[in-house]
Amino acid sequence: MSIVSVFPVDAVTLVLLGALTIILLLYFNSSLKNPGVINFPPGPPSLPVIGNLHMLDLKKLNKSLMKLSEKYGKVFSIKLGPTTAVVLTGYEAVKDALINNADEFGERAHIPIFEVVSKGHGIIFGHGESWKQMRRFALSTLRDFGMGKKTIEDKIIEESDFLVKIIDAYQGQPFNPTIQLNSAVANIICSIVFGDRFDYEDEKFVSLVKRVNENIQLVGSPVAHESDNPNSYFHEDNLMFTTSNLFAAGMETTSTTLRWGMLLMMKYPEIQRKVHEEIIRVIGSERHPRVEDRKDMPYTDAVIHEIQRFGDIVPLGITHETTVDVNFRGYFIPKGTHVIPLLSSVLYDKTQWEKPNEFNPSHFLNAEGKFVKRDAFMPFSAGRRICAGETLAKMELFLFFTTLIQKFKFHVPPNVSELELESGVGFTSYPKYQTVCAVRR
Repeated sequence: MSIVSVFPVDAVTLVLLGALTIILLLYFNSSLKNPGVINFPPGPPSLPVIGNLHMLDLKKLNKSLMKLSEKYGKVFSIKLGPTTAVVLTGYEAVKDALINNADEFGERAHIPIFEVVSKGHGIIFGHGESWKQMRRFALSTLRDFGMGKKTIEDKIIEESDFLVKIIDAYQGQPFNPTIQLNSAVANIICSIVFGDRFDYEDEKFVSLVKRVNENIQLVGSPVAHESDNPNSYFHEDNLMFTTSNLFAAGMETTSTTLRWGMLLMMKYPEIQRKVHEEIIRVIGSERHPRVEDRKDMPYTDAVIHEIQRFGDIVPLGITHETTVDVNFRGYFIPKGTHVIPLLSSVLYDKTQWEKPNEFNPSHFLNAEGKFVKRDAFMPFSAGRRICAGETLAKMELFLFFTTLIQKFKFHVPPNVSELELESGVGFTSYPKYQTVCAVRR
């Protein structure tokens, strides 16, 4: 019995169905490789339209990609919908691309949703000469306003006092510290951009913190650097998105790291105790911590670094794009290819860390208990696109974290039997469990 006798169709429909079947078969067969590209990185077979999305856990995309790397290698390809991307996994591959071949892998990927939102302006999703000038301008401006200097250090210390007061008001009862930590870190950016801090209960400020990527207006003298130059990159859109980037990146990543710090100190009270003992021995219980104290506090410094490593705040990194055709680690990658430098795979690389799946401050300590740097510590990424606010973030993390442990003992709420270290879904990896108890020491 023929299909025509069961489903009556005309000749035109049969031809169209046949053509569609051939197209789908050819597409599926060609998706085993990259059509037209010789020696492109290997990857799993893909389906029409959705690519490899059906085989990925989108809630834990970094873990899905790390699992695929076990089969397809440290450099492999993946189809995310219609877009083919090359994934780099492990310290050696990521370092080779972002540091040793910085120019070839230095462009930011042209992703439609970000192109619509930012129009290629700003630092995070900027392109070409515009990105170079905005990054240079931002770094210069941050330095002028005291990034890495005592000026900003004093502002962070002042803000830490406000944070202590707001936490102290909960009197040891369980609370969610997300908004408070976001506000504290955001106020440092506010002090740089606007010249002043905001009260944590200020409605406008709360709105800014909650909608960090919206309605940020930048007016004043910077727009008139080159207002008469039609070819200048110093226009209001670029400055607005650059400022927005400073808030988004500077606030979210640092405050999320501090949230991980609170959670991990509750989970491992013995580590918290040792941090507090070092703080009391070096600083005491009353004096404000200063950045210069860090050199005398190797254990605290190691704990902060391990919080960043274990917390894995930006697991996928931010997608890059090749600027030219490049031969990389035995493969050919054409110009314009999206490249995912999987930071999770670096921070959890079994060849670089003794116990990558455990929270272990000893990763950053030698046999004598002195702090040691690790090349595979890349929470800020690496190369040309390394986080512009790295210096500021390191200062904030040390001063805020040390102050919090100096003033409070963090413990698990009474109704919680086992504290889970699960991360939530988002651009950043944040602690799913968010309630803490902070008792004043």
